[in-house]
Amino acid sequence: MIKNLRVDHRLLHGQVAFSWTSALGADCILIANDLVMKDEIKKMAIKMAKPQGVKLVIKSVEDGIKAINSGVTDKYKLFIIVESVKDAYELMTKADIHSVTLGGTKATSETKNISKAVNLTDEEASLVKELIERGDEVEIRMVPTEKKIMAKDVI
Repeated sequence: MIKNLRVDHRLLHGQVAFSWTSALGADCILIANDLVMKDEIKKMAIKMAKPQGVKLVIKSVEDGIKAINSGVTDKYKLFIIVESVKDAYELMTKADIHSVTLGGTKATSETKNISKAVNLTDEEASLVKELIERGDEVEIRMVPTEKKIMAKDVI
């Protein structure tokens, strides 16, 4: 059962590893990221941030979608973390996922700030709008104790 899909450019770090995992009651974290799959140092850093007693799986976005669709992840209380809105969009449109938490995206010269830690390019804002139009829930929240901000109210 998928407990949460989260977009966070930092992937797995203290706030996500401990606050979110325990708040969700997750027993498995899936990092779906193409670049991490090719970077042994990043993989090692992510493994070090993993909470004790929680399974960690790192896959490419495509392999993450295949795993979810195959049912192999159904036995877990699954917390999925992706780095970008584009990756979340891929998962949501190719697997049976209908909600996402935007937790943190980098500010660049091409992004617009829509909340304390969420910055979107025009393309990412379009993807978010598309998800909302599909009937999916897109919320913005840094930590589980914060009040949900619905993306549709700030985009």
